[in-house]
Amino acid sequence: MKSLKLLRLICALAFLPLLSGCIPSYTLNGSSINYDIYKTVDIGNFPIRAALVYPPLQQTFENELLNYVTRNTRLQEIDSNNADLKLEGEITGYSLSPQAVGTNAYATETRLTITVHVKYTDNKNPANNIDQNFSAYRQFDASLMLTDVQDDLCQQISEELVTLIFNSTFGNW
Repeated sequence: MKSLKLLRLICALAFLPLLSGCIPSYTLNGSSINYDIYKTVDIGNFPIRAALVYPPLQQTFENELLNYVTRNTRLQEIDSNNADLKLEGEITGYSLSPQAVGTNAYATETRLTITVHVKYTDNKNPANNIDQNFSAYRQFDASLMLTDVQDDLCQQISEELVTLIFNSTFGNW
């Protein structure tokens, strides 16, 4: 009986190296970058081209994007058109719209929507290039002044936009 268990263990250990090549690997950050091919990324500026302008938004968004890419990839960020990957664009929308209407016919909630136009260039494989708009929004109580909630809302929306952009570009979703 012991020799049968020992034989099974030896057989299992003998086949283990063969099975290791079949095990799929997953990354938890959503990135599908082949680091043998891609080494560098150029993350450009995202100027505000919206009708309404909130100047701190550009810096907030750009910092969030750069930090997210840096934290979730091993790509080296360089300022060059020769980078393997290039991410650039502009903030094209910054708008407020009334949402829920109360009994007095006034809005009880307001929606802040931010839209970003992104151009993603893959210099190694142009089939992966993307030229797309991304939007995200947050609603807030209409009795609040926008100036009181604007910084927090812009940070939250920027985080969501960056996740959407990362998944569509570096994640190749």
